[in-house]
Amino acid sequence: MAVACPPRRVSWRPCARRVSRFIVSELPCDTAANARATVAVAVTFFAQAVLFASWTAHIPNVEATLRLSDGTLGSALLGLPIGSVTAMVLSGWLLPRLGSRSMIRISIAGYALAGIGVGMADSAVALFAALFFWGLMQGAVDVSMNTQAVTVEQARGRPIMSRLHGMWSLGGFAGALVGAGAVAAGIGLTVQLTVLGIVAAVAVEALSRNLIGDSGASGDRVSAPRRGPRLSAVVLVLGGVAFASMLCEGAAADWSAAYLRNELGTTAATAGFGYAAFALAMVSMRFSGTGLQRRFAPTVLLPVLALVFACGMGGALIIREPIAALAGFVCMGIGLGLVVPSAFSAAGRRATESNAGPSIAAVAALGWCGFVSGPPAIGHLADVVGLGNALWVLPALAVLLAVVVRFSGAFSEPGVRN
Repeated sequence: MAVACPPRRVSWRPCARRVSRFIVSELPCDTAANARATVAVAVTFFAQAVLFASWTAHIPNVEATLRLSDGTLGSALLGLPIGSVTAMVLSGWLLPRLGSRSMIRISIAGYALAGIGVGMADSAVALFAALFFWGLMQGAVDVSMNTQAVTVEQARGRPIMSRLHGMWSLGGFAGALVGAGAVAAGIGLTVQLTVLGIVAAVAVEALSRNLIGDSGASGDRVSAPRRGPRLSAVVLVLGGVAFASMLCEGAAADWSAAYLRNELGTTAATAGFGYAAFALAMVSMRFSGTGLQRRFAPTVLLPVLALVFACGMGGALIIREPIAALAGFVCMGIGLGLVVPSAFSAAGRRATESNAGPSIAAVAALGWCGFVSGPPAIGHLADVVGLGNALWVLPALAVLLAVVVRFSGAFSEPGVRN
Protein backbone atom coordinates (compact mmCIF):
# COMPACT_ATOMS: atom_id res chain seq x y z
CA MET A 1 0.00 0.00 0.00
CA ALA A 2 1.49 3.31 -1.07
CA VAL A 3 2.06 5.82 1.65
CA ALA A 4 1.27 9.39 0.72
CA CYS A 5 4.12 11.72 1.32
CA PRO A 6 3.34 14.90 3.19
CA PRO A 7 3.35 17.95 0.94
CA ARG A 8 6.63 19.81 0.79
CA ARG A 9 6.60 23.18 2.41
CA VAL A 10 7.64 25.89 -0.01
CA SER A 11 9.32 28.76 1.76
CA TRP A 12 9.89 32.20 0.31
CA ARG A 13 12.90 32.72 2.57
CA PRO A 14 15.53 31.00 0.31
CA CYS A 15 14.37 33.13 -2.65
CA ALA A 16 14.42 36.26 -0.53
CA ARG A 17 17.93 35.42 0.66
CA ARG A 18 19.13 34.95 -2.93
CA VAL A 19 17.65 38.30 -3.97
CA SER A 20 19.20 39.98 -0.93
CA ARG A 21 22.59 38.44 -1.70
CA PHE A 22 22.38 39.78 -5.26
CA ILE A 23 21.57 43.29 -4.09
CA VAL A 24 24.17 43.49 -1.32
CA SER A 25 26.81 41.37 -3.15
CA GLU A 26 27.56 39.34 0.00
CA LEU A 27 30.59 41.41 0.87
CA PRO A 28 32.53 39.84 3.79
CA CYS A 29 33.08 43.27 5.38
CA ASP A 30 29.33 43.98 5.56
CA THR A 31 27.51 43.61 8.82
CA ALA A 32 24.01 42.16 8.90
CA ALA A 33 22.68 45.63 9.74
CA ASN A 34 24.32 47.14 6.66
CA ALA A 35 22.93 44.35 4.47
CA ARG A 36 19.41 44.92 5.81
CA ALA A 37 19.76 48.66 5.29
CA THR A 38 20.84 48.08 1.67
CA VAL A 39 17.78 45.94 0.99
CA ALA A 40 15.51 48.52 2.64
CA VAL A 41 16.84 51.43 0.59
CA ALA A 42 16.73 49.28 -2.57
CA VAL A 43 13.02 48.61 -1.96
CA THR A 44 12.50 52.37 -1.52
CA PHE A 45 14.14 53.06 -4.91
CA PHE A 46 11.97 50.36 -6.48
CA ALA A 47 8.72 51.56 -4.89
CA GLN A 48 9.30 55.21 -5.85
CA ALA A 49 9.82 54.26 -9.49
CA VAL A 50 6.84 51.90 -9.67
CA LEU A 51 4.41 54.61 -8.60
CA PHE A 52 5.74 57.18 -11.05
CA ALA A 53 6.14 54.89 -14.06
CA SER A 54 2.71 53.33 -13.62
CA TRP A 55 1.01 56.57 -14.62
CA THR A 56 2.91 57.13 -17.88
CA ALA A 57 0.64 54.83 -19.90
CA HIS A 58 -2.37 56.87 -18.70
CA ILE A 59 -1.03 60.22 -19.95
CA PRO A 60 -2.68 59.99 -23.42
CA ASN A 61 -6.01 59.12 -21.78
CA VAL A 62 -5.66 62.03 -19.33
CA GLU A 63 -4.84 64.36 -22.22
CA ALA A 64 -7.87 63.15 -24.20
CA THR A 65 -10.28 63.06 -21.25
CA LEU A 66 -9.42 66.59 -20.16
CA ARG A 67 -9.25 67.75 -23.82
CA LEU A 68 -5.77 69.22 -23.45
CA SER A 69 -3.38 70.25 -26.21
CA ASP A 70 0.28 69.18 -26.02
CA GLY A 71 1.16 72.68 -24.82
CA THR A 72 -1.53 72.71 -22.12
CA LEU A 73 -0.48 69.25 -20.98
CA GLY A 74 3.12 70.49 -20.84
CA SER A 75 2.00 73.39 -18.64
CA ALA A 76 0.16 71.01 -16.32
CA LEU A 77 3.26 68.81 -16.14
CA LEU A 78 5.17 71.82 -14.80
CA GLY A 79 3.57 71.02 -11.46
CA LEU A 80 6.04 68.17 -11.05
CA PRO A 81 9.31 70.13 -11.40
CA ILE A 82 8.01 73.08 -9.38
CA GLY A 83 6.94 70.73 -6.60
CA SER A 84 10.24 68.86 -6.75
CA VAL A 85 12.37 72.02 -6.60
CA THR A 86 10.33 73.13 -3.59
CA ALA A 87 10.95 69.73 -2.01
CA MET A 88 14.71 70.07 -2.52
CA VAL A 89 14.75 73.45 -0.75
CA LEU A 90 12.71 72.09 2.15
CA SER A 91 14.66 68.81 2.29
CA GLY A 92 17.95 70.69 2.53
CA TRP A 93 16.62 72.27 5.71
CA LEU A 94 14.77 69.21 7.10
CA LEU A 95 17.28 66.43 6.43
CA PRO A 96 19.90 67.62 8.95
CA ARG A 97 17.16 67.87 11.58
CA LEU A 98 15.09 64.74 10.90
CA GLY A 99 17.56 62.45 9.11
CA SER A 100 16.96 60.56 5.90
CA ARG A 101 15.38 57.60 7.68
CA SER A 102 12.54 59.68 9.11
CA MET A 103 12.26 61.70 5.91
CA ILE A 104 11.76 58.51 3.88
CA ARG A 105 8.97 57.36 6.19
CA ILE A 106 7.16 60.70 6.05
CA SER A 107 7.60 61.39 2.35
CA ILE A 108 6.66 57.91 1.09
CA ALA A 109 3.30 58.18 2.89
CA GLY A 110 2.70 61.62 1.37
CA TYR A 111 3.77 60.34 -2.04
CA ALA A 112 1.24 57.52 -1.94
CA LEU A 113 -1.52 59.88 -0.80
CA ALA A 114 -0.73 62.52 -3.44
CA GLY A 115 -1.09 60.00 -6.25
CA ILE A 116 -4.81 59.73 -5.54
CA GLY A 117 -5.19 63.44 -6.29
CA VAL A 118 -3.50 63.04 -9.67
CA GLY A 119 -6.06 60.46 -10.70
CA MET A 120 -8.97 62.63 -9.52
CA ALA A 121 -7.90 65.81 -11.36
CA ASP A 122 -10.70 67.02 -13.65
CA SER A 123 -9.11 70.06 -15.30
CA ALA A 124 -5.72 71.39 -16.36
CA VAL A 125 -5.53 73.57 -13.23
CA ALA A 126 -6.46 70.67 -10.95
CA LEU A 127 -3.93 68.45 -12.71
CA PHE A 128 -1.22 71.07 -12.19
CA ALA A 129 -2.07 71.34 -8.48
CA ALA A 130 -2.16 67.56 -8.03
CA LEU A 131 1.13 67.11 -9.86
CA PHE A 132 2.69 69.88 -7.74
CA PHE A 133 1.87 68.05 -4.51
CA TRP A 134 2.89 64.71 -6.06
CA GLY A 135 6.17 66.29 -7.22
CA LEU A 136 6.69 67.74 -3.74
CA MET A 137 6.44 64.30 -2.17
CA GLN A 138 8.29 62.57 -5.01
CA GLY A 139 11.20 65.01 -4.74
CA ALA A 140 11.34 64.53 -0.96
CA VAL A 141 11.49 60.75 -1.41
CA ASP A 142 14.18 61.11 -4.08
CA VAL A 143 16.47 63.38 -2.04
CA SER A 144 16.04 61.42 1.19
CA MET A 145 16.58 57.98 -0.41
CA ASN A 146 19.72 59.18 -2.21
CA THR A 147 20.97 60.64 1.07
CA GLN A 148 20.30 57.31 2.77
CA ALA A 149 22.07 55.54 -0.09
CA VAL A 150 25.17 57.67 0.55
CA THR A 151 24.92 56.88 4.28
CA VAL A 152 24.71 53.13 3.64
CA GLU A 153 27.46 53.34 1.02
CA GLN A 154 29.78 55.03 3.52
CA ALA A 155 28.92 52.44 6.17
CA ARG A 156 29.76 49.60 3.77
CA GLY A 157 32.87 51.17 2.29
CA ARG A 158 31.82 49.94 -1.17
CA PRO A 159 29.81 51.67 -3.93
CA ILE A 160 26.20 50.52 -4.23
CA MET A 161 24.70 53.41 -6.17
CA SER A 162 24.67 51.63 -9.55
CA ARG A 163 22.62 48.70 -8.31
CA LEU A 164 20.27 50.95 -6.39
CA HIS A 165 19.60 52.91 -9.55
CA GLY A 166 19.21 49.55 -11.26
CA MET A 167 16.45 48.81 -8.76
CA TRP A 168 14.89 52.17 -9.68
CA SER A 169 14.98 51.20 -13.36
CA LEU A 170 13.52 47.79 -12.55
CA GLY A 171 10.73 49.57 -10.69
CA GLY A 172 10.19 51.83 -13.70
CA PHE A 173 9.86 48.77 -15.95
CA ALA A 174 7.45 47.07 -13.57
CA GLY A 175 5.41 50.24 -13.18
CA ALA A 176 5.19 50.74 -16.94
CA LEU A 177 3.89 47.18 -17.35
CA VAL A 178 1.34 47.71 -14.59
CA GLY A 179 0.17 50.94 -16.20
CA ALA A 180 -0.10 49.40 -19.66
CA GLY A 181 -2.00 46.44 -18.22
CA ALA A 182 -4.35 48.73 -16.33
CA VAL A 183 -5.10 50.75 -19.48
CA ALA A 184 -5.76 47.57 -21.44
CA ALA A 185 -8.07 46.28 -18.69
CA GLY A 186 -9.91 49.59 -18.38
CA ILE A 187 -8.71 50.24 -14.81
CA GLY A 188 -8.75 53.94 -13.98
CA LEU A 189 -5.73 55.95 -12.86
CA THR A 190 -7.24 56.73 -9.44
CA VAL A 191 -7.80 53.08 -8.57
CA GLN A 192 -4.38 52.08 -9.85
CA LEU A 193 -2.45 54.74 -7.92
CA THR A 194 -4.48 54.11 -4.76
CA VAL A 195 -3.70 50.38 -4.72
CA LEU A 196 -0.04 50.82 -5.68
CA GLY A 197 0.39 53.65 -3.20
CA ILE A 198 -0.89 51.54 -0.31
CA VAL A 199 1.38 48.62 -1.24
CA ALA A 200 4.45 50.85 -1.68
CA ALA A 201 3.89 52.79 1.55
CA VAL A 202 3.32 49.64 3.63
CA ALA A 203 6.42 47.92 2.21
CA VAL A 204 8.74 50.89 2.76
CA GLU A 205 7.35 51.67 6.21
CA ALA A 206 7.84 48.04 7.28
CA LEU A 207 11.48 48.01 6.15
CA SER A 208 12.35 51.53 7.31
CA ARG A 209 13.38 50.27 10.74
CA ASN A 210 16.44 48.76 9.03
CA LEU A 211 17.65 52.09 7.61
CA ILE A 212 20.73 53.71 9.14
CA GLY A 213 20.73 57.01 10.99
CA ASP A 214 22.73 59.63 9.13
CA SER A 215 24.78 60.36 12.23
CA GLY A 216 25.99 56.76 12.32
CA ALA A 217 24.10 56.22 15.57
CA SER A 218 21.06 54.00 16.05
CA GLY A 219 18.60 56.89 15.78
CA ASP A 220 17.99 59.60 13.28
CA ARG A 221 19.46 62.43 15.28
CA VAL A 222 22.23 64.15 13.47
CA SER A 223 24.52 67.01 14.23
CA ALA A 224 23.46 70.59 13.64
CA PRO A 225 23.66 71.61 10.00
CA ARG A 226 26.96 73.00 8.87
CA ARG A 227 27.88 74.90 5.78
CA GLY A 228 29.11 72.37 3.24
CA PRO A 229 32.13 72.75 0.98
CA ARG A 230 31.86 74.74 -2.21
CA LEU A 231 31.12 72.62 -5.22
CA SER A 232 33.96 72.27 -7.71
CA ALA A 233 33.65 72.86 -11.43
CA VAL A 234 34.05 69.12 -11.99
CA VAL A 235 31.06 68.33 -9.76
CA LEU A 236 28.99 70.90 -11.64
CA VAL A 237 29.98 69.25 -14.94
CA LEU A 238 28.98 65.86 -13.53
CA GLY A 239 25.69 67.39 -12.38
CA GLY A 240 25.14 68.81 -15.87
CA VAL A 241 25.72 65.35 -17.37
CA ALA A 242 23.22 63.87 -14.92
CA PHE A 243 20.78 66.69 -15.77
CA ALA A 244 20.96 65.94 -19.52
CA SER A 245 20.76 62.17 -19.01
CA MET A 246 17.75 62.33 -16.73
CA LEU A 247 16.07 64.92 -18.94
CA CYS A 248 16.06 62.22 -21.59
CA GLU A 249 14.72 59.71 -19.04
CA GLY A 250 11.89 62.06 -18.10
CA ALA A 251 11.05 62.66 -21.74
CA ALA A 252 10.85 58.90 -22.33
CA ALA A 253 8.57 58.54 -19.31
CA ASP A 254 6.11 61.29 -20.24
CA TRP A 255 6.17 61.37 -24.05
CA SER A 256 6.93 57.85 -25.29
CA ALA A 257 3.29 56.75 -24.98
CA ALA A 258 2.00 59.98 -26.52
CA TYR A 259 4.44 59.67 -29.44
CA LEU A 260 3.49 56.07 -30.18
CA ARG A 261 -0.25 56.69 -29.92
CA ASN A 262 -0.70 60.19 -31.32
CA GLU A 263 2.11 60.34 -33.88
CA LEU A 264 2.35 56.69 -35.00
CA GLY A 265 -1.25 55.62 -34.44
CA THR A 266 -0.77 52.64 -32.10
CA THR A 267 -3.36 51.48 -29.57
CA ALA A 268 -3.27 52.85 -26.01
CA ALA A 269 -2.06 49.51 -24.63
CA THR A 270 0.77 49.27 -27.18
CA ALA A 271 1.78 52.88 -26.52
CA GLY A 272 2.47 52.01 -22.89
CA PHE A 273 5.23 49.62 -23.97
CA GLY A 274 7.44 52.47 -25.25
CA TYR A 275 8.60 53.37 -21.76
CA ALA A 276 8.63 49.69 -20.78
CA ALA A 277 11.13 48.96 -23.61
CA PHE A 278 13.29 51.88 -22.50
CA ALA A 279 13.18 50.90 -18.82
CA LEU A 280 13.95 47.22 -19.54
CA ALA A 281 17.00 48.15 -21.60
CA MET A 282 18.20 50.53 -18.89
CA VAL A 283 17.81 48.05 -16.04
CA SER A 284 19.60 45.39 -18.09
CA MET A 285 22.55 47.74 -18.57
CA ARG A 286 22.68 48.69 -14.90
CA PHE A 287 22.67 45.12 -13.65
CA SER A 288 24.97 43.66 -16.32
CA GLY A 289 27.20 46.60 -17.20
CA THR A 290 29.76 46.01 -14.46
CA GLY A 291 31.74 43.71 -16.77
CA LEU A 292 31.97 46.46 -19.37
CA GLN A 293 32.96 48.95 -16.68
CA ARG A 294 35.82 46.69 -15.59
CA ARG A 295 37.13 46.39 -19.17
CA PHE A 296 36.70 49.95 -20.42
CA ALA A 297 37.25 53.37 -18.91
CA PRO A 298 34.11 55.51 -18.59
CA THR A 299 35.64 58.04 -21.00
CA VAL A 300 35.57 55.31 -23.66
CA LEU A 301 32.50 53.26 -22.70
CA LEU A 302 29.97 56.04 -22.03
CA PRO A 303 30.56 57.95 -25.31
CA VAL A 304 30.15 54.74 -27.33
CA LEU A 305 26.88 53.91 -25.56
CA ALA A 306 25.66 57.50 -25.99
CA LEU A 307 26.28 57.24 -29.74
CA VAL A 308 24.28 53.99 -29.81
CA PHE A 309 21.44 56.00 -28.29
CA ALA A 310 21.86 58.88 -30.76
CA CYS A 311 21.93 56.62 -33.83
CA GLY A 312 19.11 54.34 -32.68
CA MET A 313 16.72 57.10 -31.63
CA GLY A 314 17.60 59.28 -34.61
CA GLY A 315 16.91 56.40 -36.99
CA ALA A 316 13.58 55.70 -35.27
CA LEU A 317 12.48 59.32 -35.67
CA ILE A 318 13.33 59.17 -39.38
CA ILE A 319 11.59 55.83 -40.05
CA ARG A 320 8.46 56.72 -38.02
CA GLU A 321 7.20 53.15 -37.54
CA PRO A 322 6.09 51.62 -34.19
CA ILE A 323 8.66 48.78 -34.26
CA ALA A 324 11.46 51.22 -35.09
CA ALA A 325 10.26 53.52 -32.30
CA LEU A 326 10.38 50.69 -29.76
CA ALA A 327 13.89 49.81 -30.96
CA GLY A 328 14.85 53.47 -30.61
CA PHE A 329 13.68 53.53 -26.99
CA VAL A 330 15.72 50.35 -26.37
CA CYS A 331 18.83 52.08 -27.77
CA MET A 332 18.04 55.04 -25.57
CA GLY A 333 17.96 52.82 -22.47
CA ILE A 334 21.26 51.20 -23.45
CA GLY A 335 22.90 54.56 -24.00
CA LEU A 336 21.76 56.11 -20.72
CA GLY A 337 21.88 53.12 -18.37
CA LEU A 338 25.35 53.73 -16.94
CA VAL A 339 25.57 57.52 -17.20
CA VAL A 340 24.08 58.60 -13.86
CA PRO A 341 25.68 55.82 -11.73
CA SER A 342 29.03 56.65 -13.36
CA ALA A 343 28.50 60.33 -12.57
CA PHE A 344 27.94 59.47 -8.90
CA SER A 345 31.07 57.29 -8.86
CA ALA A 346 33.11 60.04 -10.50
CA ALA A 347 31.83 62.56 -7.93
CA GLY A 348 32.93 60.22 -5.15
CA ARG A 349 36.40 59.82 -6.68
CA ARG A 350 36.83 63.56 -7.08
CA ALA A 351 35.64 64.44 -3.59
CA THR A 352 37.56 64.16 -0.37
CA GLU A 353 36.19 62.07 2.48
CA SER A 354 34.67 65.17 4.08
CA ASN A 355 32.68 66.35 1.07
CA ALA A 356 31.82 63.20 -0.88
CA GLY A 357 28.23 63.23 0.39
CA PRO A 358 27.44 66.82 -0.65
CA SER A 359 29.05 66.24 -4.06
CA ILE A 360 26.94 63.14 -4.72
CA ALA A 361 23.83 64.90 -3.42
CA ALA A 362 24.47 67.84 -5.78
CA VAL A 363 24.75 65.50 -8.76
CA ALA A 364 21.54 63.75 -7.68
CA ALA A 365 19.67 67.03 -7.27
CA LEU A 366 20.71 68.39 -10.67
CA GLY A 367 19.82 65.08 -12.28
CA TRP A 368 16.37 65.11 -10.73
CA CYS A 369 15.81 68.66 -11.95
CA GLY A 370 16.49 67.42 -15.48
CA PHE A 371 14.14 64.49 -15.02
CA VAL A 372 11.14 66.58 -14.01
CA SER A 373 11.77 69.70 -16.11
CA GLY A 374 12.49 68.00 -19.45
CA PRO A 375 8.96 66.70 -20.19
CA PRO A 376 7.27 70.13 -19.91
CA ALA A 377 9.96 71.64 -22.15
CA ILE A 378 9.37 68.89 -24.72
CA GLY A 379 5.62 69.54 -24.51
CA HIS A 380 5.95 73.26 -25.20
CA LEU A 381 8.38 72.62 -28.04
CA ALA A 382 5.98 70.01 -29.46
CA ASP A 383 3.23 72.62 -29.50
CA VAL A 384 5.37 74.66 -31.90
CA VAL A 385 7.10 72.08 -34.12
CA GLY A 386 5.18 68.85 -33.44
CA LEU A 387 6.07 66.03 -31.05
CA GLY A 388 8.06 64.02 -33.59
CA ASN A 389 10.32 66.98 -34.31
CA ALA A 390 10.58 67.97 -30.63
CA LEU A 391 11.96 64.54 -29.75
CA TRP A 392 15.06 65.28 -31.88
CA VAL A 393 16.31 67.06 -28.75
CA LEU A 394 17.04 63.61 -27.28
CA PRO A 395 19.61 62.28 -29.82
CA ALA A 396 21.16 65.78 -29.91
CA LEU A 397 21.68 65.59 -26.14
CA ALA A 398 23.18 62.11 -26.56
CA VAL A 399 25.85 63.51 -28.89
CA LEU A 400 26.54 66.32 -26.41
CA LEU A 401 26.88 63.77 -23.58
CA ALA A 402 29.39 61.77 -25.62
CA VAL A 403 31.54 64.86 -26.22
CA VAL A 404 31.44 66.08 -22.60
CA VAL A 405 32.22 62.68 -21.09
CA ARG A 406 35.07 62.07 -23.52
CA PHE A 407 36.80 65.45 -23.38
CA SER A 408 35.84 67.26 -20.16
CA GLY A 409 38.07 65.15 -17.91
CA ALA A 410 35.32 64.95 -15.26
CA PHE A 411 35.00 61.16 -15.65
CA SER A 412 38.74 60.46 -15.68
CA GLU A 413 40.61 59.11 -12.68
CA PRO A 414 42.11 62.00 -10.70
CA GLY A 415 45.53 62.81 -12.13
CA VAL A 416 44.91 60.82 -15.31
CA ARG A 417 44.48 62.57 -18.64
CA ASN A 418 42.13 61.31 -21.37
